Amino acid sequence: MNVKEYNESVDSHADGLYRFALKSLNDEVEAEDLVQDAFAKLWMKRDQVDANKAKSYLFTTVYHAIIDRSRKQKRIQQFEQSVIPEFTSPSIHFDLKHQLDEALNLLPEYQRTVVLLRDYEGYTYQEIGEITGLSTEQVKVYIFRARKALRTYLVSLEQLL
Repeated sequence: MNVKEYNESVDSHADGLYRFALKSLNDEVEAEDLVQDAFAKLWMKRDQVDANKAKSYLFTTVYHAIIDRSRKQKRIQQFEQSVIPEFTSPSIHFDLKHQLDEALNLLPEYQRTVVLLRDYEGYTYQEIGEITGLSTEQVKVYIFRARKALRTYLVSLEQLL
């Protein structure tokens, strides 16, 4: 990858990468840092990364950083791990975007990641599998379970209104 191709990668992928990181972390500063680190890593490995695979490399780098951050926070805060989150009674809001973001935050890390990559960024199941290291079948299972949990949460919220 040459300098021109690198600059084109920055121009074309920075916004999507930032959206993905922000949706996963809910922290603007941390999302900016992860995106900047991903581009720095791409620059360091520009001789090894094909320009056509830059997008996949960048999303994979950010994804792994998000997972590492999540694991670190869990160790520090000593959260209990659960397979299926318990949906608590939500505060009543009429803002659908806010409610959807709240529902996404209740999902386990893998489920939230694959839903964001599929529904927000438009990746195929195979591309999501490459980014996350999961099989295509496992990606489909996580997306199915995540959408089912989101539907359950939003329907229960609708009944409160």
